[in-house]
Amino acid sequence: MNKEGFINLEELKKAITPETFLVSIIHANNEIGTIQSIDEISNICKEKKVPLHIDACQSYTKIPIDVKKQNLTFVSLNSHKIHGPKGVGALYIKDALEITCLFHGGGQENGLRSGTENIPGIVGFAKAVEIANKKDVEKMQKLRDYFIKRVLKEIQNTTLNGPIGNKRLPNNINISFNNIEGESLGSFLENEKIYVSTGSACMSNTLKASHVLKAIGLSPLSANSSIRISLSKYTTKQEMDYVIGKLQNIVEKLRRLSPLIK
Repeated sequence: MNKEGFINLEELKKAITPETFLVSIIHANNEIGTIQSIDEISNICKEKKVPLHIDACQSYTKIPIDVKKQNLTFVSLNSHKIHGPKGVGALYIKDALEITCLFHGGGQENGLRSGTENIPGIVGFAKAVEIANKKDVEKMQKLRDYFIKRVLKEIQNTTLNGPIGNKRLPNNINISFNNIEGESLGSFLENEKIYVSTGSACMSNTLKASHVLKAIGLSPLSANSSIRISLSKYTTKQEMDYVIGKLQNIVEKLRRLSPLIK
């Protein structure tokens, strides 16, 4: 993996052995927004005759996915990342592929996962997919780039984690505010009704430094000074300006108090 979070394709080729039965890749990273080159990864898997699974929970409806052209065997999706109900997801499985069922019982989900289906949640998921559109994605991209440009220019000693532009999720911002703790920054922002994350939402119950940020080469100090800001199609430029203003004041205050700055 390089400093922007892209996997090394040559290393992937070497990692696939005759015993490899599946390659599983996260399409777009939930912490730093890196969008992997699924076309290139798929070509490698096709050449090696290995099935490919992608976790598209973050990218679905935001980044184009074509299961046939990209030769995808499995695709994981979920609902709440696109404003649908929580607790609902979907798994694309390539035609004619047989897999072992997860739960035995009533035979629901075509015999793959027995248990009463959450019909309202499923319908809500389908509606969220129907509502999703390209204009909302473009809006988030513009707000993302606007926010990143202003913060890096107006707040000294800050670093963007992950790639810029179209290689990044449209709704993802991850910045290191060096020499202050991300947890402290998050707490001060929360007092201003601004809610951010210091890592993955899935890992919110741990105080360990992000394994993703460490994997792209950040020191423990830089990793622990990072926050993740997520946008949505409902976010406005006025809200972004409000956050930037509060960030400037809070970062300045915390740096005055930081023992790391002489």
